[in-house]
Amino acid sequence: MKVGVISDTHGLLRAEALAALAGCERIIHAGDIGKLEILEQLASIAPLHVVRGNNDLGAPWADNLADRLCFDLNGWQTLLVHDIADVPAVLDAGIKLVITGHSHKPRMEWRGERLYLNPGSAGRRRFKLPVTLALLEVLDGSIEPRLVSLLE
Repeated sequence: MKVGVISDTHGLLRAEALAALAGCERIIHAGDIGKLEILEQLASIAPLHVVRGNNDLGAPWADNLADRLCFDLNGWQTLLVHDIADVPAVLDAGIKLVITGHSHKPRMEWRGERLYLNPGSAGRRRFKLPVTLALLEVLDGSIEPRLVSLLE
């Protein structure tokens, strides 16, 4: 299963992001979406899992979005939150994939059998941080993450 992971679009969904997400079977947005139209565009590609980011608070279109989601991703129990500070210190042993955003810093880190993934920011460039998203190849017994740079 090909899964796209995007975060911190802040109202900007780049053509490069749409091209990178083409063919995904699911898309995950880790918050700071910016506007409803971004979710509509992403939903036209694949089913979505979305959490609200701190910059989405107070936006009427984001009122019904969760702050935290747990779901199964082809056999991988997944926790999705915007800010890594909101990840519980002690996680259920079944959680094998933790997805966050917020920092705008891409990161893929295995801690034992658990993958912590931040796809970075796909929106406007912040400071000198890269503009990225992540793609996951999720198989029954393995997960292969990779970062995709959206700008040179």
